[in-house]
Amino acid sequence: MSHSSSKPQAPVALITGAGSGIGRAVAVALHGAGYRLALAGRRVQRLTELASQLDPEGGDLLTVPCDVGGPQSVRELFARIEEKFGRLDLLFNNAGTAAPAVPMEQISYEQWMAVVSTNLTGAFLCTQQAMRLMKRQRPRGGRIINNGSISAHAPRPLSAPYTATKHALTGLTKSTALDGREFDIACGQIDIGNAATDLTQAMADGVLQANGSRMAEARMDVEQVAKAVLYMASLPLDANVLFMTIMASKMPFVGRG
Repeated sequence: MSHSSSKPQAPVALITGAGSGIGRAVAVALHGAGYRLALAGRRVQRLTELASQLDPEGGDLLTVPCDVGGPQSVRELFARIEEKFGRLDLLFNNAGTAAPAVPMEQISYEQWMAVVSTNLTGAFLCTQQAMRLMKRQRPRGGRIINNGSISAHAPRPLSAPYTATKHALTGLTKSTALDGREFDIACGQIDIGNAATDLTQAMADGVLQANGSRMAEARMDVEQVAKAVLYMASLPLDANVLFMTIMASKMPFVGRG
């Protein structure tokens, strides 16, 4: 196994969907906190650009193109991580996608399955591999943080596939926390509302509300999300943030919609 010599004791984190948005912001924050990083995602160019920006020499960084919904792809990702770093201390299950915002009966089977594959199956497959590695590594244990969403609590209109997978992720978080308990594996979920990324640009222009109107919604700096993930990650393994909601203060979540 080849281990990096510059920071041999630095913890190792894997971020899925690391190429943009929340994943990218969290990668920057973790790298700044001294983590060695494995960056996974579908768009190789974005991963490579981020890696060269964070660590031009590449000693503490690994970029792996990966479709988290594919078992073989995930197995290869974890094999690469174990080969380079020898362990994994933190998994941030961040990769996510959504179906078109159309009436439920117009969603195709393929569109439904694409969302389930990335948001739910992807998180499960990565969790499964992380559990295996964290159980056998020495010192054993580690932490898994799932990117839930406000949609794990309340749906937006025309969002059945996304909302269903995010509700399901809450169950996966609880099961992982329970099953990981005796192996020093902690699991928590961060539910994020309206972080300012390219994906949420439409919210600033106006998005569909439950009453049929369109309204611009407040957004928050994505850096605040990264700081929240970093806080969850920084706890010792005998303490855990099981659920955290971080949101733009003025977004229409608390209320009757």
